[in-house]
Formats: sequence, structure tokens, C-alpha cells
Amino acid sequence: MKSVLLVFSKYVDMLIDRLGRSTAWLTTILMILICIDVLLRYVWSITYNWMVELEWHLFAIIFLVGASYTFLHDKHVRVDVFYERFPSHLKSAVNLFGVLLFLIPWSLVVIYYGWDYMANSFSFRESSSQPNGLPARYVIKSFITIGFFLLLLQGVSKIIKSIYSKEL
Repeated sequence: MKSVLLVFSKYVDMLIDRLGRSTAWLTTILMILICIDVLLRYVWSITYNWMVELEWHLFAIIFLVGASYTFLHDKHVRVDVFYERFPSHLKSAVNLFGVLLFLIPWSLVVIYYGWDYMANSFSFRESSSQPNGLPARYVIKSFITIGFFLLLLQGVSKIIKSIYSKEL
């Protein structure tokens, strides 16, 4: 069973790493889009609602998919005043209980409510309320569920690694 779980954890880590690296390219697209938006707005006084909304949507995708990637590489925000001085077995225990007590329950809550939120948006093909806005708002709403599902998967991988690490 241990080897099956560790293989599962390895594949989750590989999936999250690939998705995170792929999503990172969206930051370049977002930067170019923002530069074009600023240039149009301040040089020619032209604004497009779809462009501003696309900026929000790209940022949301980067954030939601990037959260699991950040967690995989242990770059998430935490209070390191004490944690950085802990021995490795205590760090594994802190990670395990943090994931079990906080990450998994909150991810499940967001997935549960996010699913209905997304399904409702898909059911009537929700689009932007702004003139010339983006036509498919339901796509970005689906990333709430997708992002937190990826974070949940990464949390499960972290639990497996914490339990089966030599230090714990």
C-alpha cells in the first residue's frame, strides 16, 4: 500500500508541476495584455471591457492553478518565525496537521459550493454584464473548483509524503 500511495503522490506532484509551469506562461500573456491596455487607455483614450475582464480572468487562473504549484514547492506564505528552526520530523508533523486541519476541510468547502456556483453559471451560459464583455463567464467560474481540486490533490500528496517520510 505504501508504494501505491507514494507512486500516486509522485504522479500528483508531476501533474501539479506541469500545470504550474504551463500556467506560469500566462503571466507573460497577462503582462503583454496589460501593457497594451495601458497604452490604448493613456495614449489613445480607448478602453475595451473584454480586455479588462480578460486581465482579471488570466490573473484568477494564474492564482488558482498557481496555489497548488506554490504549495508543491513549499513557497506558500506561513509564519516562519518558529517553523524554520524546527527539526525535519517536527516540520513533517506540522505540515501533516496543517493540511488535515485547514487545507483539506477548506478545499472541500470551496469545491462543494464552487461546484454549484459553476453549474449554475453553466446552466444559463452566463456572460459578462458589461457591454462588449467576455461571453463565457462560466469558464472562469469553473477554475474555482478546478483550482481548489488541484490544491486538495496536492494536500493529499503532502499527507502521503508526511506520513511516509523517514523523519515522521
